[in-house]
Amino acid sequence: MKKITILGATGSIGLQTLEVIDLANTQQIFALSANTNVESMLRLCTKYQPRYAVMTDANAAQRLKNLLLEQNIKTEVLSGKQALNEIAAHQEVDTVMAGIVGSDGLAPTLAAVKAGKRVLLANKEALVMTGKLFMDAARENNAMLLPVDSEHNAIFQCLPVSQLTHLPNATIKQIWLTASGGPFLNSPLSALKDVTPKEACAHPNWAMGRKISVDSATMMNKALEVIEAFWLFSLASEQIQVVIHPQSIIHSMVEYIDGSILAQLGYPDMRTPIAHALAWPNRVQSGAPLLELFKTGGRLDFSAPDDARFPVLKLSREVLRAGGTSGAIFNAANEVAVAKFLNHELAFMDIPHVIEETLNTVAIESANDLEVIIAADQKARWQAQRVLS
Repeated sequence: MKKITILGATGSIGLQTLEVIDLANTQQIFALSANTNVESMLRLCTKYQPRYAVMTDANAAQRLKNLLLEQNIKTEVLSGKQALNEIAAHQEVDTVMAGIVGSDGLAPTLAAVKAGKRVLLANKEALVMTGKLFMDAARENNAMLLPVDSEHNAIFQCLPVSQLTHLPNATIKQIWLTASGGPFLNSPLSALKDVTPKEACAHPNWAMGRKISVDSATMMNKALEVIEAFWLFSLASEQIQVVIHPQSIIHSMVEYIDGSILAQLGYPDMRTPIAHALAWPNRVQSGAPLLELFKTGGRLDFSAPDDARFPVLKLSREVLRAGGTSGAIFNAANEVAVAKFLNHELAFMDIPHVIEETLNTVAIESANDLEVIIAADQKARWQAQRVLS
């Protein structure tokens, strides 16, 4: 059996990955990571008994270690961010599920890439922040990148490729990233100033974590995916289109120069792309509900996104034009703003303003060095906090 490390095991992606593995029985759990969720990690260690469990929080790690000792479970507990890099790059690991949300997932995902692992990429921020540096590392170390985001996974399924790092795209006219439009697609703009975190997290189609649910509501999720697609598929900015598709049945499309458009359809459930990435180039059962075509309502709607409602989409194009560390700045400002919104300290419609002001203020540098990228991330967080204050 192949051995897998799951980064972010107690989050939405991590838990659904374990569900698929339980069903397919094709992976051995080598290591699991979490931040502070000791109770959930204890249950996972009791069930899977991995070689390692990493808690990035030191106090949480000590609590988990004591609880495992009480139950005579021999999983070794590590703590700290460096431990994440170690379980991602460990020589016994074949596959790494990069499921840590946000910039915290950058270092271990890059460590897995540099170790030449098969990387299931659910952390879009790592690629948004590092871009060319990340893709160059994948090519140089013969790492296999398999996208787990439903949109990028759909595109990958519609492409005649064996690896993303060797992608022939001369026959591609453009790709279409589908977006549900989130919970406020049809709400009056005037009503959005009073949106609560609970309302923003109530996605109509997908079950996701709180941060990514807010990103879906602002369309920041799609803005980050535009940047991710730019790097993953070696496309020009103008070849990446976003289309509102509220049913979330078509997960994305590839349009070829002969006029053909290939689409991947499925029930909106993350276990489907997770299963595809875990088993590729084979297929396994995912446990996700089957798409019953006769019960879909008989219609598939498409519309262009409204820049006034979703201003971050326009900002993502500006990030691609600016290049350098702009992706790290863009992502960092969003993480700060979303955290403030979820803590009831920022209005929903002010999230894009914080991002734009931060982008306009922090100097953009060349992104050829990881330390420079991390420094840009920190400068952007400081500036975003300054904008908020």
